[in-house]
Amino acid sequence: MKATLFALFFLCATAALGQSASSLSNEPQAIQISSHPLHASQRSMQREQTLFITSNSVYGRGERPLWEFAAKAPAEIPLGDVARLLRNQHAIARKATRVVEQ
Repeated sequence: MKATLFALFFLCATAALGQSASSLSNEPQAIQISSHPLHASQRSMQREQTLFITSNSVYGRGERPLWEFAAKAPAEIPLGDVARLLRNQHAIARKATRVVEQ
């Protein structure tokens, strides 16, 4: 059923494309690219501008080491322990009582 619907859709899409293709002209058309005269001209450089916000309330003193900010890595569990845990969970899990096939 799905294959039949897909084939019908593909046939209709091909027919629609074929009908709209006749309205396209096969005459060549020149492409007009707009020019930008100031794109590559030489100019003097602008004055330097700061990107920082000027504020008088900033205060800092000394340095803090990176280990104060870094998050602690979680303890790694060995792969064998993870496998044993998953095997036990799989054995304990409820099994299906009825199998439905379509």
